Amino acid sequence: MTNMRMNKKRAILLLLAIFSVFSACKKDYLSFDYNDGNITGEDVWASDLHTRGFLNNCYGGMLARYDLGDGSLLAAASDEAVNSNPNGAIVVFNNGTWGPLRTIDDQYANMYNHIRRTNLFLENAATSGIAPISDIPKLMGEAYFLRALYHFELMKRYGGIIIANKSFNPGEDLNLPKNSFEEVVNQIVADCDAAAASLPDVTADLSSENKGRATKSAALALKSRTLLYAASPLNNAANDAAKWQKAADAAKAVIDMNKLVLLTQAQLPNLWNYTALPFNAEVIMATTANNINSVELANAPISYNAGRGRTNPTQELVDAFEMRTTGKPISDPTSGYVATNPYANRDPRLALFIVTNGSTFKSVNVETFVGGKDNNVNNGNTTKTGYYMRKFLTEANFWGTGTQTLSRKPWVLFRYAEILLNYAEALNEAQGAVPEVYTYVNMVRNRVAMPALPLGLTKEQMRERIQNERRVELCFEDHRFYDVRRWNKGVQYFNVPVSGMRITRSGSTLTYLRFEVEPRVFSEKMNRFPFPQAELNRATKLVQNTDW
Repeated sequence: MTNMRMNKKRAILLLLAIFSVFSACKKDYLSFDYNDGNITGEDVWASDLHTRGFLNNCYGGMLARYDLGDGSLLAAASDEAVNSNPNGAIVVFNNGTWGPLRTIDDQYANMYNHIRRTNLFLENAATSGIAPISDIPKLMGEAYFLRALYHFELMKRYGGIIIANKSFNPGEDLNLPKNSFEEVVNQIVADCDAAAASLPDVTADLSSENKGRATKSAALALKSRTLLYAASPLNNAANDAAKWQKAADAAKAVIDMNKLVLLTQAQLPNLWNYTALPFNAEVIMATTANNINSVELANAPISYNAGRGRTNPTQELVDAFEMRTTGKPISDPTSGYVATNPYANRDPRLALFIVTNGSTFKSVNVETFVGGKDNNVNNGNTTKTGYYMRKFLTEANFWGTGTQTLSRKPWVLFRYAEILLNYAEALNEAQGAVPEVYTYVNMVRNRVAMPALPLGLTKEQMRERIQNERRVELCFEDHRFYDVRRWNKGVQYFNVPVSGMRITRSGSTLTYLRFEVEPRVFSEKMNRFPFPQAELNRATKLVQNTDW
């Protein structure tokens, strides 16, 4: 027993040492620096300060997704975008060269490390030195939310995984088989329910020093997304309507709190800018907001303070934005779309989320026509599609030589618009295109003054409109990569080339020609990530996902 106790102490000390590095550069509520020498496990749990600090460090597993390497966003691993760097790590998702020995964004060890931390807290909090003791249920609720979130990060990648609902001692057998997908869903839902039972409703209910912590709405939002994934075709081959109804009920529980709102169209560009709109009422949960301008440097058009233009939206994404006046897809001959003036009278979100030729950025006109200042073949970072990403970028930021201007950016994990679309999708699948489905899709559309959906849609037609609404509203936010997979439509959307728009100018006349940018490779096995071979070597009972 003495050796096991010492091993546990060493394990805790190792975790604290790791996080002292993480915390050293952060001075908000997630900060917690141990600077008073070696601290034992007993020291941690006997102290109110140290126990709270341990929980604070558990938040470190929340993933900020602005840079998956070389400024890449996961959007460039879907049909949303192309990465301007042909040698970037993200391209392995698209050329079919990823696998157990060449993984990217797997997060396997990272998530289990953070799950273990939350389990240690849950196992010790009740008898810890937290004061007043009335705070213990709320703090444990935060840990339940984090444990659920980290299991979900694994589940959405791998499907069935090993459930870790306890910390494991060094002497225990860790060669465990994975649990079924349904068992993992049930575990996440149970943790979300436990969290929701003891947490404040929304961020607005938190004191200023605690804003950013988990809330009831965050726990219910995670439950909503989890059950939506569980009801989707990839995980619900029998199309059990009861699973869709459970997903609808979970999303409606968030809506019925009546404490979240959609920002106005004018506010929407600052949803991700906490310098301008800190902890705004559309954001349900987000990571720490760091003062950065790296997002702008990585993604701005190339002529702006040496922007690297990494995320180039595809023509397929641009085509998804409907016509503003009619509310119809541009493929509809009665939509009013004019091919010789393709960006006129479009859904306002096109201009908010994507930089097109002739639009302004930092009060200067953008030129993505061939030979324009933002389409320069002599610059290796130039757009590959004729477009640049605008979403997330703060135009007030400066990243050139001289004084740097920064803004506080979190990565938004859950926001209210997603919940409305979750509810509409699940309800449509469970009951068909009933009036409530229209109500909640139209709420998202009305925010940007888009016409309401036409009445009389069939269930199948409504499904297409909802899926397109998610594609537009949630673009670049890590949803498309997983939405297409859970819909089991990867071969349709990801196994075909992506396109761009080649724009040529002759005098004042512009000519638009769609062209193929690059081929893409996708097969059914890619609906799930492969388990890293190193993990399979350590745990022989962990069976590789099918066909990897």
